[in-house]
Amino acid sequence: MSGHNKWSTIKRKKGALDAKRSKAFSKILKEISVAVRESGADPDGNPRLRLAMANAKGCNMPKDTLQRAISKASEKDAAALAETTYEGYAPHGIAVFIEATTDNLQRTVSNVRAIFNKYNGNLGTNGSLSFIFDRKGVFTIPQGSLNAEDLELELIDAGAEDISVEEGYITVTTAMEDFGPMMKKLEELKIEPENAQLQRIPKTLESIDVESGKKVMKLIEAFEDDDDVQNVYHNMDISDELAAEL
Repeated sequence: MSGHNKWSTIKRKKGALDAKRSKAFSKILKEISVAVRESGADPDGNPRLRLAMANAKGCNMPKDTLQRAISKASEKDAAALAETTYEGYAPHGIAVFIEATTDNLQRTVSNVRAIFNKYNGNLGTNGSLSFIFDRKGVFTIPQGSLNAEDLELELIDAGAEDISVEEGYITVTTAMEDFGPMMKKLEELKIEPENAQLQRIPKTLESIDVESGKKVMKLIEAFEDDDDVQNVYHNMDISDELAAEL
């Protein structure tokens, strides 16, 4: 299993904890707010909202919570949220890419800079890591009774670049431009992903020793615990030894 998929698996296990589930809800509620303000409250005419609603279902968000969020985001006085990104380096040269959604850009950049400083990292300039990450569609599907081999040809026809099976989940990766076609194919097959998202996937992974890796993970987890941060990506190879420690 690739280092990226190992980290996804670790995060999924951690997401079973109540505190992490609350954080997952917060991320999706922000995504719903941005989607509604961007293109309206009708999911049929708003693919971004439709995707956010599917992800809400995937993490077992109550329907009334979801509907309240859509209604609130539709109000004229709903808080305006801005999407922004930050790039920098953790210790040992590990690249870190952060996506945030915030109602206060000054607060967010201050918090991001403080976390980098606290854990001996460095905040860089936007665009400085563009050569390290590719934007990819990533679909996480509970395996259940699904057979990945039986689905392989249809998923490849829809744009799948990689299909992996690990610990009860099928992970399908596509090019960014094939994200929509894959969503459509899964709908046709009546397969509901637990999560579907455009992610930043490192082109290559950097290997470091376990103790150094644990220090890097403290920085990454500090970002993930920040209320304004939606996603954190990195290019550290998660070795089996490091995965066991995490």
